[in-house]
Amino acid sequence: MRPFTYVRASDPAQAAALAVAEPDTTYLAGGTNLIDLMKLGVARPARLVDITELPFDRIQHRPDGGALVGATVRNADLAGDIGIRQRFPMLSEAVLAGASGQLRSAATTGGNLLQRTRCVYFQDITKPCNKRTPGAGCSAIEGHHRDLAVLGTSDSCVATHPSDMVVGLAALDAVVHVRRAGGAQAAIPLGAFYRLPGDTPDRETVLEGGDLITAVELPPPPPGAVMRYRKIRDRASYAFAVVSVAAVVAADADKRLRDVRIALGGVAPVPWRARRIERALVGQRPDEETLRAAGEDEFSSATPLPHNAFKIGLAVDVVSTTVLDLLEAV
Repeated sequence: MRPFTYVRASDPAQAAALAVAEPDTTYLAGGTNLIDLMKLGVARPARLVDITELPFDRIQHRPDGGALVGATVRNADLAGDIGIRQRFPMLSEAVLAGASGQLRSAATTGGNLLQRTRCVYFQDITKPCNKRTPGAGCSAIEGHHRDLAVLGTSDSCVATHPSDMVVGLAALDAVVHVRRAGGAQAAIPLGAFYRLPGDTPDRETVLEGGDLITAVELPPPPPGAVMRYRKIRDRASYAFAVVSVAAVVAADADKRLRDVRIALGGVAPVPWRARRIERALVGQRPDEETLRAAGEDEFSSATPLPHNAFKIGLAVDVVSTTVLDLLEAV
């Protein structure tokens, strides 16, 4: 592990100033992903700025039904919060589907947003990886890619986004609140927060040096909405998604959908908002055939590799069954 300095910040301005003064600074909160990557030699910060004492550890519920989740709120606290369970049960399901109870007690909301891919070549510093070392090449394309992405990939990178929680946030139209290095505030819709890999897969978000995530805003869900997070994985617990679906739907009394929000995990380098499916379903009373056609259209731009093409049919099946189950609950 590369030697580093450690500073505990007492306020956001100090944290940002420290980050600007040393470009190789990384903020530290839960550290559940960062410390592992430092041990592997993948992450090599010169300075860690501990932000756990900053005032970002609260969940504020708003009268309109929305909520503001502080960046250092622990995953376990988020999943167990009574207001989140009542108003955003799918988000609680998504958080509980990830990691272990021990890890959820340490991991934070902001840290989940910045969680790095679990591509084995990214984590193995003896293998070429464009995400870790720009221009090095991608070992996964000709290697082990069964768990990797089929949508939004490039010739430089086929890694998947790993977080369950963030897939749920994508379907909830969450907004990321950021304090810029100079003190200005920014609100970035989650759909604009992540970058597709293109030829710069090392740049995963739109954050700039010194930017500090302060909170995630959850707008109120549509009136009468029902929601669910469903995760397909190789074993019952402590496994990343092969495919996951976060779905929010609202329907009229005759089961005709008036609002549909669907995000996919395990299939793309970012939490993938399934806009084609959404457009196809609004105004419909979908049956299995309708849902399958919409799902297949969503994946019409997919570029699967030999060992992960199965994800397309799997994702279409999971979307179809999840939406049909939710319609039963409307």
